[in-house]
Amino acid sequence: MATIIIGLFSLALLGGFVVLLVQLIRALTKYLRSKTVREEKSEVRKSLGETLREHRTRCKMTQEFVAEAIGVSRQAVSKWESGDSDPSTSNLLALAKLFGVSAEELLKTVG
Repeated sequence: MATIIIGLFSLALLGGFVVLLVQLIRALTKYLRSKTVREEKSEVRKSLGETLREHRTRCKMTQEFVAEAIGVSRQAVSKWESGDSDPSTSNLLALAKLFGVSAEELLKTVG
């Protein structure tokens, strides 16, 4: 009787391990297949930063002026332009108003 219980427990443990292994393989293949999507997202971030920088320089504004005008730090503006981070929706709308363009114009991808 005890042998049967131990055998069933071992079988259940082995089954759980197999299910876990299958899920891990599925997750890894999905991640590997998403490389192009991840690259596209990175490109969009760069293009948003480039767009922000282009509009700022077109309007002859410094990062410090933009930061003070919308109420953020100069470092935040620098991070947006370098692509290290993205502005919040409210900051994006404030930037669009400051630059005299629509928010959609700022979000257009370069390419």
